[in-house]
Amino acid sequence: MKQLVIFLIILLSVNHQAQEMKKAFINAKVYTVNEKQPVAEAVVIESNKIIFVGTNAEASKMIDSNTEVIDLKGKFLMPGFIDNHVHFISGGHYLLGIDLRPAQSTNEFKTILKDYAKQHPGKWITGGYWNHENWEVKDLPTKEMIDEAVADQPVFVERLDGHMGVANSLALKMAGITKDTQSPEGGLIVKDPKTGEPTGVLKDNAMNLIYRIIPESTDEENYEALLAALNEAKKLGVTSVHDITYSDALKAFERAKSEGKLTCRIYTRWPISDYSWLVEKNIKAGSGDELIKMGSLKAFADGSLGSSTAWFFDKYHQDTTIFGLPMDIITDGTMEKWCIDADKNGLQLSVHAIGDRANSYMLDIFEKVIKTNPQWDRRFRIEHAQHVRFQDVPRFAELGVIASVQPYHCIDDGVWAEKRIGPERIKYTYPFKSFLEAGVKLCFGTDWYVAPLNPILGLYAAVTRRTLDDKNPDGWIPEQKISIEDAIKCYTINSAYAAFEENIKGSIEVGKLADMIVLSDDLLSIDPVKIKDVQVLMTIFDGKIIYRK
Repeated sequence: MKQLVIFLIILLSVNHQAQEMKKAFINAKVYTVNEKQPVAEAVVIESNKIIFVGTNAEASKMIDSNTEVIDLKGKFLMPGFIDNHVHFISGGHYLLGIDLRPAQSTNEFKTILKDYAKQHPGKWITGGYWNHENWEVKDLPTKEMIDEAVADQPVFVERLDGHMGVANSLALKMAGITKDTQSPEGGLIVKDPKTGEPTGVLKDNAMNLIYRIIPESTDEENYEALLAALNEAKKLGVTSVHDITYSDALKAFERAKSEGKLTCRIYTRWPISDYSWLVEKNIKAGSGDELIKMGSLKAFADGSLGSSTAWFFDKYHQDTTIFGLPMDIITDGTMEKWCIDADKNGLQLSVHAIGDRANSYMLDIFEKVIKTNPQWDRRFRIEHAQHVRFQDVPRFAELGVIASVQPYHCIDDGVWAEKRIGPERIKYTYPFKSFLEAGVKLCFGTDWYVAPLNPILGLYAAVTRRTLDDKNPDGWIPEQKISIEDAIKCYTINSAYAAFEENIKGSIEVGKLADMIVLSDDLLSIDPVKIKDVQVLMTIFDGKIIYRK
């Protein structure tokens, strides 16, 4: 009996190995993002690793009866995209929920809400991700506006940047928000200047007054959202993401991994308020395996430009009473304490900073961390880094701070940003070129669900800076445009570096993970204006072809 069991184990092992065929991708225009071997004709993979990069002739010597040959017929093969900033589960919920982005007017906004409520009676309506800058009249929505569409079920729908939302009267009542309710530190309850009544709009920390009464998504709902997100990612060539992660999301990731459905690598970044939990578990930066990693933290220094809560040195152009909103952990000194302690325990710090003052403040904090703690390969990150004073740009390089940017925001914000902060501050907005010239490590992502998950649009934005309204054909702040080669690096090897993973992915090299994509066009030779139309034809993840168009 014992011999039979051993025989069956050996037989199963042999059969498994037979199924693990090599794959040879030949006749391709391979852009490797490897400076030592930038281009090639063929790539051979075995299991989940790259075992050869070179010419067709050399590759042919490796082809045998256990090799699947894929003739790419001259198509463009490159590393899979690594998105440096997503809200992955939330993105999945967005795909499955209400979508207010298409609304071009308040009437369309109300119609979408009304129709959705009919299909989902009695439930909270959340998400939506509206953008009033796309409306004919660009005033913020109000509770009365929503009440006209949905009055008998609670509604709290967010602006697309996630830093502002609007509630209907029922939701405000359920949350106990009245004219007498004070705005929390780091947040704002917008009130009518005449009556003092809340308009329904809540900004940043004030949104928590509503969030705390909204029922949490179930584990099954989160898992369905994850599967939707994974399906979207593979169609767009996204093979790795840096996720803003909470414990419920981690459950979904681990379940997908155990069921063999995790078709995207997840670099988790936990709320900085939970850093002590990671310390207790002895988790350091880069802990985990090739599918799920931990050890990075996410904090917020300020809000967003679209919500007028990004923190600036000077007042807003259209509202000279405000500088923006620093988060409460900044004003009470907690940010500095947490950053120093978390770094001392080997955790990576990544902090959302949009306004120039928020960016400068975080550079100051990081400098204190360096002076206080022993040296290690810490790889600080500032997420978004959208509005940075010119004198602060070289400080990123000096302090080893990665500028973790989402270029699509540039061509979206460029439509309306100047009216928020005026013509002078606009000059140092999204300074991609300045970062690179200063020697700053720049990496790219999308901020999905806030922006589309499609990395091709990010490449287009970084290279052309043509705003979505087509009013800047030569580029918005054109001196900050970068080359397609640099943009690709930012979306591959540089994003891998930002997660301590440049040795295992981010380029097509022997020994690295076989995460690659095939595109419809050659990104290096196509007219930059046409980059946005490039399609993903194939996605290879962990050595398996998971998507074909």
